[in-house]
Amino acid sequence: MKFDQALQRLEEIVKELESPDVPLEKALSLFEEGIKLVKFCTKKLSEVERKIEVIMKDEQTQELTTEEISEEELLKEENYGENSQ
Repeated sequence: MKFDQALQRLEEIVKELESPDVPLEKALSLFEEGIKLVKFCTKKLSEVERKIEVIMKDEQTQELTTEEISEEELLKEENYGENSQ
């Protein structure tokens, strides 16, 4: 599963859970799925952050610099990687 797919599914789960008509068992199942997706997304973001840190390492001083990257930019990068493979 790709990050953007997991994020989209997570948004769907939130919408479903906001509905007052969701039976308790279904809500619990959705909640469990949502927790798994949050963990997956967090792991993916951490991996990307580490890659960015490595890329940003200055070759001359060997100092590590990091830059804030928006979620939108991360999604663009992920989609670019899919298209170039």
